[in-house]
Amino acid sequence: MKRNELDAFWLPFTANRAFKARPRLFAAAEGLHYITPDGRRVIDATSGLYCVNAGHGQPRITEAIREAAGRLDYAPSFQFTHPQAFDLSSRLALMAPGDLDHVFLAGSGSEAVDTALKIALSYHRARGEGGRTRLIGRERGYHGVGFGGVAVGGMVNNRKQFGALMAGVDHLTTTYDRARDAYTVGEPETGADLADELKRLIGLHDASTIAAVIVEPVAGSTGCLPPPKGYLERLRAITAEHGILLIFDEVITGFGRLGHGFAAERYGVVPDLIAFAKGVTNGAVPLAGVLARKHVYDAHMQGPDHAVELFHGYTYSAHPLGVAAALATLDLYREEDLFARAKANEAAFAEAMMSLKGHRHVVDIRPIGLICGIDLESAPGAPGKRGYRATELSYHDHDLYVRVGMDTLIVAPPLTAGPADFADIRDRIAKVIARID
Repeated sequence: MKRNELDAFWLPFTANRAFKARPRLFAAAEGLHYITPDGRRVIDATSGLYCVNAGHGQPRITEAIREAAGRLDYAPSFQFTHPQAFDLSSRLALMAPGDLDHVFLAGSGSEAVDTALKIALSYHRARGEGGRTRLIGRERGYHGVGFGGVAVGGMVNNRKQFGALMAGVDHLTTTYDRARDAYTVGEPETGADLADELKRLIGLHDASTIAAVIVEPVAGSTGCLPPPKGYLERLRAITAEHGILLIFDEVITGFGRLGHGFAAERYGVVPDLIAFAKGVTNGAVPLAGVLARKHVYDAHMQGPDHAVELFHGYTYSAHPLGVAAALATLDLYREEDLFARAKANEAAFAEAMMSLKGHRHVVDIRPIGLICGIDLESAPGAPGKRGYRATELSYHDHDLYVRVGMDTLIVAPPLTAGPADFADIRDRIAKVIARID
């Protein structure tokens, strides 16, 4: 492509000037691979953006989208909707643990998070506790790019350009301590007591002012930070004791990434709200949503029957194509037993990734489920430079796509991948790392 053909598109989360000097393009995809415009097959080591959990080009999903587009291209969800929206919501409610029985549909993970935050605020107001307006996030958390999600998020580069964002937000301490946890497979043995930081924040602000705490069960985009054993359980106990809603952001961890439909199942914790997206449609069409427990939904069902209970929604809530893709994706997950396959392959994946220990520049590796963060030591005075070099080398020279955040490589292969694929990804990463100065 010529330079003037590249100028118009302002790429998200991208060094645009460097990209347009030497573009990295995908023209097609199949199974575990992307295909470049010149025909190279590039192994997808991060499931797109942690969303193509069943691999690319699934015929069942493609056909479901095609059929839906020919039958019903769009239907509003304000005062109207279509039958498949109820089918999908019922299936998601059956998948979810506990009494997470109600589904509010949206279009993206960022929308799902902001929806969950608004539901939390409106829940307390509906119960006569409108003073509960404070939201608690966590350092190094990522909750999308809406104003609410960025405010409760804790990744500095996502926040510093945009000013104060929202008032009344505080943050828990990150659970990650490299000196204590480096090269841990799965959940660290120690650190559950970090959940007690919430007690300090309750002492500072008073529980009567706090609406919700939002965390990723495994912090994903920041570089894969597994929770210490017992941490999420303790967080659940503290929030329940003080009437604070607990929100799990499962945009990445939902739909098999940790060997379960939702990470909440892995940890035996039932939050009040779960934000989901990505894997629900295998990335084929944007769709997202929030699962809400019965008491949260019931608190809103007040007033005259004709009155709107929650003044919130999106033009593309329950979009017919997204719903069709999601239904086909759930069928695929069930019929190919992909969540169980991911669980069975977790040890082999961890072994492959951990074998990179001792390679040049590697300072930590954190595998859990089928996701792993690999930290490279930052170049002196140039954080992110080695990560960007890894991005370039991977695509142009080693036919590998792996998501890089600053100097962390995040590996999250499709659930259809197996030990041979893990070894292939590992070997390509090793070649990339060996060439980084």
